Amino acid sequence: MASGEPKAKKSRLSEEEKKKEEKKKESPSKETSAKLSTNSLFGMGNPLLDICAIVDKDFLDKYTLKPNDQILAEDKHKALFEELVKNFKAEYHAGGATQNSIKIAQWMIQEPHNVGTFFGCIGKDNFGKTLKQKAEEAHIDAHYYEQDEEPTGTCAACITGDNRSLVANLAAANCYKKDKHLDLEENWKLVEKAKVYYIAGFFLTVSLESILKVAEHASKNNKLFCLNLSAPFICEFFKDNLMKVMPYVDVLFGNETEAAAFAKAQEFETKDIKEIAKKAQALPKDNAKRQRIVVLTQGKDDTVMASNDKVETFPVMKIDPKDIVDTNGAGDAFVGGFLSELVQEKPLDQCVKAAHYAGNVIIRRAGCTFPEKPDFN
Repeated sequence: MASGEPKAKKSRLSEEEKKKEEKKKESPSKETSAKLSTNSLFGMGNPLLDICAIVDKDFLDKYTLKPNDQILAEDKHKALFEELVKNFKAEYHAGGATQNSIKIAQWMIQEPHNVGTFFGCIGKDNFGKTLKQKAEEAHIDAHYYEQDEEPTGTCAACITGDNRSLVANLAAANCYKKDKHLDLEENWKLVEKAKVYYIAGFFLTVSLESILKVAEHASKNNKLFCLNLSAPFICEFFKDNLMKVMPYVDVLFGNETEAAAFAKAQEFETKDIKEIAKKAQALPKDNAKRQRIVVLTQGKDDTVMASNDKVETFPVMKIDPKDIVDTNGAGDAFVGGFLSELVQEKPLDQCVKAAHYAGNVIIRRAGCTFPEKPDFN
């Protein structure tokens, strides 16, 4: 009897080991996530406090807003923010395109915390405090440049049906300074720790020199630098800044309207989205070791991706229109999902799959918000 005991114990152990091995097979994404180190993913952009509200057509008309658009606030929009809070049921969320994407990537990854780093400028005010708190809750390592000349930036998300019109008042976000923040030794160390970089095109209006410093570092060290076209006005009115950064871009994101504006500004002489992706991919590139990847979304239609001299299409996850709550943040979520797999060196089709999943989750909810855990593997 006694000699049989160790054998029983051994067989029990091997059963447990088998179960462990099976569990490992079941959750490969968790295994990969464990290898991720903090600050692997770096984002820099305009931190904004989103003020979301469902409005009516009269409100849009009053401020000459299109139902689905992204613009910077002008003088005529100054009263809009106050009216939105006063006359409609408003919700507050920590936002800004790049910060949203970093948040989503971190949510998709889950563990470890602080895989994502974020830089941007805020005011020394209550909205700034809220943003800091929200970043902490989202487990991202946000290092804001805080100044007291301008208040923290805000973005009005005016929702009608499944459309949203965004009006951004950059305020403090506009005040980011390379020499006051990015160049500081402790901050630059965080940049150096990263292996994937993401910046939304909106930041081209704020600090081109900061973008170029990060982009040049990525190129020189054969790391991945990703940029988003972000809005038609970036492609049209900030074309020079955009094209100064383009040679460093390893992954370019955009949607169909941005792609059309980009093609027009670049005189591509085509409206075909696949052709636009190919032509954008072929633009001059600084780091010849990596071929550019171009990823263009088209709402509910197929996502187009140009990579390795081929153009592929990927169907979007189906969703019943009645389940769509708010498309605000869908593009940011798509990028966040993509980055969550890219930073783990997953294949590109897996990156697109994660991007579609994240976008699908976000449009079922108000603002760029998400459940506690993703249901993705």
